[in-house]
Amino acid sequence: MKEYKMLIGGEWVSAKSGQTRDVTDPASGELLAKVPEANADDAKLAIAAARKAFDEGPWRSTPALERGKLLFKVSKAIMDNFDKFVEMEVRDCGKPRREAEFDVGDAANCFEYYGGLATKIHGQTMNTPDGSVSLIVREPIGVCGQIVPWNYPLLMSTWKLAPALAAGNCVILKPSELTPMSALELGQIFMDAGFPPGVVNIITGPGAGAGEELATNPKVDKVAFTGGTVTGKKVMQNATNNIKNVTLELGGKNPVIVFDDCNFDSAVDWTLFAAFANQGEVCSAGSRLLVQKSIHRKFVDELVKRVPRIKLGHGLNEGVVMGPLVSAAHRDKVESYIKIGIDEGAKLLCGGKRPEGKEFEKGNFVEPTIFDDVKPSMRIAREEIFGPVLSVIPFETEEEAIALANDSEYGLAAGVFTSNITRGHRVIGKIRAGITWINNYHPTYNEMPWGGYKQSGIGRELGLFGIEAYLETKQINIWLDDNPVGWY
Repeated sequence: MKEYKMLIGGEWVSAKSGQTRDVTDPASGELLAKVPEANADDAKLAIAAARKAFDEGPWRSTPALERGKLLFKVSKAIMDNFDKFVEMEVRDCGKPRREAEFDVGDAANCFEYYGGLATKIHGQTMNTPDGSVSLIVREPIGVCGQIVPWNYPLLMSTWKLAPALAAGNCVILKPSELTPMSALELGQIFMDAGFPPGVVNIITGPGAGAGEELATNPKVDKVAFTGGTVTGKKVMQNATNNIKNVTLELGGKNPVIVFDDCNFDSAVDWTLFAAFANQGEVCSAGSRLLVQKSIHRKFVDELVKRVPRIKLGHGLNEGVVMGPLVSAAHRDKVESYIKIGIDEGAKLLCGGKRPEGKEFEKGNFVEPTIFDDVKPSMRIAREEIFGPVLSVIPFETEEEAIALANDSEYGLAAGVFTSNITRGHRVIGKIRAGITWINNYHPTYNEMPWGGYKQSGIGRELGLFGIEAYLETKQINIWLDDNPVGWY
């Protein structure tokens, strides 16, 4: 068991209240760490440190090339500690080792990507009609509060930190109070790499208090939040107090559309991955399966047949591909939705309960669950469950599939499976979602924008869009005539 402190102004500090929070392994209940329980007072200290570092410190004048080199150091340090971060992610949030290995490698790649992009922030020059020369330059926004969720602790921290720092901002990162360890370990990497004090601050604590302060404090220029839509709305409301710049990456109830001309085996395989990767604790999870009626029965039977291949257990155990849910409270929430589905009249085909056996007794496990005969009006078809629960809805025509896919307050992700690539493009073009796939699901790239339509968020992360989200645009007009204007 490790005792952590928070990183504020280049120093490791305890919470002002002295309170701490226990961090436990969701698969075994083992106590992993104690971390400070920050509140608004601690957040104010971190904001002041970031404000000083941005307004008075050397970071704004640090050349882009040097900022990029520092991010390269962070990338290398993550890979140098690869096994340590993998085990930490598995124990902290419950995901299987195979998924954690991908996350850690992708986090390192993300820092490397934005390290290279730091020197490629360009402006414009133009001649204006009155003969002056005008410049458009890009500048860092300033102090950025960043709030990340518990399902991808290291990766979500990276998606926020890397572009913000490449652009020249100073940051206060608040990881989820459930999964703070990798963010704090990352803080040590930033210190060892040579980032000036106050450029990166990391505080741990609940959203009520620490997180709320980041959203409301007028000394924070931007807040970036990834999490549930309900909380995202509160963040947005709080940010209106001083018209704060906001990026929100929120929830989804994402459709996977399977047409009868699909590559059957591939579509089955990808559908299971879409629904059950990371225990279904993914904002882009394909939790609504829309399958054409002509293959509906055959397709669903094959899904159920393959579910037993999904081995549950502690993520560090050999062969495990699904771990526990992040907490007992979240497990209870997922189980409540399973009961809702049954009560609404959906047909439970498999799962729906906790797995039996001694190895599961102390963990927050729920079996992969599939409902059939789901009506579009049912809550399990409309509300984000954020767990291993798949709702199957049959359709007849392409037009019906598109209408069902768009019948949601969300618009984060969607997938289409068909051998007719023309139809694939046509259908994707009519679906209102920001992240889409044809004949696969879930691959994510640092080079491509991530974000959604409707109540799935505002703005985009990753790619060039990710660094744009942390830049202001300034015009500079240079008058080339020495004569007075003569207006008065």
